[in-house]
Amino acid sequence: MKQIVLQSLTLRNFKGIRNFTLNTNGESTKVFGDNAVGKTTLFDAFTWLKFDKDSQNKKDFEIKTLDAKGQPAHHLEHEVEGVLLVDGRRRTFRKLYKEVWTKKRGSVSQDFSGHTSDYFIDGVPVKLAEYKAEIAALISEDIFKLLTNPSYFNEQMKTEEKRALLLSICGNLTDNEVIATNMKLSKLPGIIGDNTIEQHKKIIKARMTAINKELQDLPIRINEANRSMPDVGDTDEEFLADDIASLQKRIQDKADELSRIQSGGEVAVKEKRQRELEGELIQLRNQLQSGTMEKITEQRRVVSKLHNEAAALERTIDEKAQRVRSNEAAIKRGVEERSRLREQYDRIKAEEFQHQHDENCPTCGQTLPTEQVETSHQKALAAFNLKKSERLESISTQGKAAKAICDKLEAENKELATEHDFLNNELFSKNTEVSSAGSELETLQAGMTDVSTDPAYIAKQREIDMVKSEILGLRSANLGALETARMDLSKLRSEVGMMQQQQAKFQQVKILQGRVEELMQQEKVLADEYAKLEGELHQTEEFTRTKVALLENRINSKFKYARFKLFDVQVNGALNDVCETTFEGVPYSSGLNNAARINVGLDIINTLSQHYGVTAPIFVDNAEAVTQLIPTDGQQISLIVSEKDKQLRVESRNDDQIRSDELLTFVSGYAAVSQIIVDNEVIQ
Repeated sequence: MKQIVLQSLTLRNFKGIRNFTLNTNGESTKVFGDNAVGKTTLFDAFTWLKFDKDSQNKKDFEIKTLDAKGQPAHHLEHEVEGVLLVDGRRRTFRKLYKEVWTKKRGSVSQDFSGHTSDYFIDGVPVKLAEYKAEIAALISEDIFKLLTNPSYFNEQMKTEEKRALLLSICGNLTDNEVIATNMKLSKLPGIIGDNTIEQHKKIIKARMTAINKELQDLPIRINEANRSMPDVGDTDEEFLADDIASLQKRIQDKADELSRIQSGGEVAVKEKRQRELEGELIQLRNQLQSGTMEKITEQRRVVSKLHNEAAALERTIDEKAQRVRSNEAAIKRGVEERSRLREQYDRIKAEEFQHQHDENCPTCGQTLPTEQVETSHQKALAAFNLKKSERLESISTQGKAAKAICDKLEAENKELATEHDFLNNELFSKNTEVSSAGSELETLQAGMTDVSTDPAYIAKQREIDMVKSEILGLRSANLGALETARMDLSKLRSEVGMMQQQQAKFQQVKILQGRVEELMQQEKVLADEYAKLEGELHQTEEFTRTKVALLENRINSKFKYARFKLFDVQVNGALNDVCETTFEGVPYSSGLNNAARINVGLDIINTLSQHYGVTAPIFVDNAEAVTQLIPTDGQQISLIVSEKDKQLRVESRNDDQIRSDELLTFVSGYAAVSQIIVDNEVIQ
């Protein structure tokens, strides 16, 4: 087992302690002091040295010394140094926390800009990563908290974390191991199949919840179906069907009678004769107007053709005029362009050569020879004349091109003017033809034969009017019989409709009765399934109770005084996962006094030390509440409130030299413990 022992702990400017060294010489030690003189600060310093946290596992606590106004004192170095014996080897860890003050350019004073930390191992400066690696190799943070603080397991760990830790100590149980211990669980493997107990329990509860909801809804749905059934009274369904068939036969007979009245024989003959006479009238009108109509149609075609030709000539004339206007605009732009080019040509032509050449050498500053100066002048003049000639030639070319375009457009406009005059003459002739053809059409239309004055046409029209009058007379005579037949038919249809509505109620009753039977059968099936699931749930809960007893016995066997309750039985029999530490049946969280809490915590640390194979210094805060602390494998540093000690006072002792006659007494929340331990042996 790895043994870690605190030999000394030195604090400088740490949480109000200016300079203090806790020397233990590797032994269990008692530290006495009044309230607020720094006992807990020792534990805070030890945990901060290792993991940057205080004894309450807080990272953002105040390290600096505060003045009377609660403000931190500046320009101080805050330091903790711990000397440990690790399996007899001396190891020194030191951490220095200080402010950083910088002087900005142009400022006469320094400004506070943050903090920095320095780390030392065995007196050698190291980086943070190396420091953390050494601490981690020594002991992990999670294990360190468990082995140095008696209250950490019970007061700072979460329930699921405590349960997981206890199960890792004693080892969990497989489902088969639990089932093998209880004959009542023999059918459970066949029930859960490939699922775990917890999975199957969740499946059962989910299904039972769903079934229970359905069972609550079914009576409501059955009641709704019963209330929805229509009242059929004492009506006999078969008699009703016979009455409906009889009425439908009478309706068909009455409909046939109505049809016969509406299509009476004499009326049909007269209507046929009317259609024949109307056809003869149309034929007579066509004969009277046939010659004139053909001429009018032909003349309309001629007039339409002439109109189209005149419209085509108008469009062509408009296009020619638009072309002339476009050419005139282009000619105007060309004239303006030629005028601009002419001005530019005259301006360039009037330019004269101007050139001044430096007669001194740019390198040495001496005067250049006259020949060299003259040669340079002639070259510049030739270049000027060449460029001037090229520019004038370019302008001349552009002016000629503009003139050619203008000449071409003017020639085109002359041709267009000639064509425009010719087309206007053609349009005038065409409009004359249109006017003449229109007059001829009007003459033909005026001379059309008026059939209404023809004797044969008039006689045929009178014959048609006479037949229509006869038809009206026949229909008037049948009107009374027709109205009576219609009223009888409407009455019969209304009566059969009411009977069919009554008949539909019987069908609706059958459907709803079937639905009620279906819902009642569904209710029975669900009730049977619910009862079956309750049995399965009982099996899983029996399994859980068995496992609870086995686990709690196995876990509790690992501890001398502490006992653990891992499950809480609810009123409905269900089990909740908990992790409550008890002593003598008193829960740690309610009822257990401070002395028993501390010793139970030490008992847990003893077991955890054996489990992890390591011991560490144990800081016991409020140790004055305990008459005697139980022995531990690890070094004990007891922090004891002593009103008379206004400064920290240290007493060391060796746990291996505890006198055998020294009695250990535990006081629970209700009564003193009845066991007395001497030299780690229990005597009654």
